[in-house]
Amino acid sequence: MSRTRIYVHETRVFTENLLCIFQGNAMTNLIDIQGQIEKLQKQARDIRAKEFDKTVEEIVATMQAFGITTKDLNTASARIAKTKGRRSAATKKTRAKSVATGSTKVPAKFRGPNGEAWSGRGLMPRWLTALTAQGREKDEFAVKD
Repeated sequence: MSRTRIYVHETRVFTENLLCIFQGNAMTNLIDIQGQIEKLQKQARDIRAKEFDKTVEEIVATMQAFGITTKDLNTASARIAKTKGRRSAATKKTRAKSVATGSTKVPAKFRGPNGEAWSGRGLMPRWLTALTAQGREKDEFAVKD
């Protein structure tokens, strides 16, 4: 073999060896990381269990101090759930419509001479653009409260 071929061959072998070494390190690092994850998850479970017990003790102590029973908690929970569910039929329809269309009705801030309305949001409508181009002021069309 010529010197060039030997050099190319040795370089290829060296590169393949490096590749194997780096892949081996990556696998070792992955295995190490997975081991660390398992260890941390176990620590998290242990801490949560300790804090859970401590929190329950604090809740029980507070309940005893205020004379709160589990019946009181159930009654309060039911009352809260009931008031959260209260909405008038009109409110439910309006909310359902705005959720379905992705928009809510906004009162008009500007009215045109032909009854056109604009909330002041988004681009200026054509009717107002045309009137301002004629020299009229936008404030002339503002809705007075």
